[in-house]
Amino acid sequence: MHILPQLRKLERRYWDTLAVIGVHSAKFPGEKETANVREAVVRYGIEHPVVNDHAFSVWRAYSVRAWPTLVFIDPQGKVIGKHEGEFEAEALGNVIDSMVAEFDAAKLLDRRLLEYRLEAAEVSNRPLSFPGKVVADAPNERLFIADSGHNRVLVADMTGRVLSAIGSGDPGQRDGAFADAQFNGPQGMAVDGDAIYVADAGNHTIRRIDLVERTVSTIAGSGEQSLFRHQGGDALSVALNSPYDLALGSALDGGGGPLASSGRSFKSALYVAMAGFHQIWEMDLRTGTIVAFAGDGREDIVDGPRLQARLAQPYGLTLQGDRLYFADSETSAVRVVTTDPDGTVGTIVGTGLFDFGDRDGAGRSALLQHVQGIAAGDGVIYVADTYNNKIKEIRPETGEVITIAGSGKTGRQDGPARDASFNEPAGLSYADGRVYIADTNNHLVRVLDLMTGTVSTLEISRQDGR
Repeated sequence: MHILPQLRKLERRYWDTLAVIGVHSAKFPGEKETANVREAVVRYGIEHPVVNDHAFSVWRAYSVRAWPTLVFIDPQGKVIGKHEGEFEAEALGNVIDSMVAEFDAAKLLDRRLLEYRLEAAEVSNRPLSFPGKVVADAPNERLFIADSGHNRVLVADMTGRVLSAIGSGDPGQRDGAFADAQFNGPQGMAVDGDAIYVADAGNHTIRRIDLVERTVSTIAGSGEQSLFRHQGGDALSVALNSPYDLALGSALDGGGGPLASSGRSFKSALYVAMAGFHQIWEMDLRTGTIVAFAGDGREDIVDGPRLQARLAQPYGLTLQGDRLYFADSETSAVRVVTTDPDGTVGTIVGTGLFDFGDRDGAGRSALLQHVQGIAAGDGVIYVADTYNNKIKEIRPETGEVITIAGSGKTGRQDGPARDASFNEPAGLSYADGRVYIADTNNHLVRVLDLMTGTVSTLEISRQDGR
């Protein structure tokens, strides 16, 4: 996902000399299903052929050792180079320039265009496209939906009637009025009255929606993806890396903490799940600065003092008091960091980068699979066990994990919670005894009623009835 923007730059620059073939060698069982790979191709706007290397045969044939890896093949089919890890398009472009010159001189390049049938062309028009996250604002009877595939944010009432569509729908990075503003795959949101903060993941920025003025502005991120870890600084000057979710709270100046007593200096803190950095960041909304808050930037599952701990692609956040719970996706873990000045990271569920499955139980005996969404309510933590197509609850005091919705089969069936089916649910929000679910690959918002134990589908309709 992180190299796709760089690949697109190369594909545009070398449109008549470079052919790109994606090879998908899955880590998780759910990623091996061709139907799921096809959905991912559409979701991320991939416009080159992709091989589903479900048995790792291509991986072994090319002696690949790590994700991602680039292999360079000359016009005669010979391997002439390999690069492991992320890259910057401009730097790689210099290498490709020399290759093009060499093979042009040898009259080996065939510049005839390759014709592809894009998967996106088969997708019918629908109210939502790959909704990533959802936030229920019960006091104001509003529902905010990150309509990620349509590059916009929807404001609806609790029945699904859309009140406002924010963003033109075209991918891009533009501030301004609702109809003119542009997002690129928006994800997690945080609500503060009539201000909505949005993790604009594809733009590597954080945006602010003003519901009164009906405008969108950028408050963090330069708009470029950072290819190296850094300590942060002025929020609008530094490059970010795949912000995926947000949580809003108040913290003590000098290092985190809940708003607990008077007579002390506090800041309004916006916590950011910075998936690309394997960290959680913190933005001081008062001063406009943003810094690393938890994680040293190396991908792993290591507990301890918050800036010495190691995380693995945090995708979801939820704040309860002075405890910030997060979905640490690549370790299929649910973890927590305390927000006091001496905060520490702990793990509730999860043991390693390659430890995953579908097993309820207590604490680390339980197994999840690429959990992405998380929400707190009534003393319980709810998680979207994304690749298991289930919704589970975790009791923080005991670490007990219980499946509360989802049969585990891929589908879109409503009804009794344990018989219902989902397709890679990725976002959750709790309000008034209900869990609102961004059922991403079904392009739906589902509602789990905890009192009745049933799942229903929220019908999304415009003000004009469409």
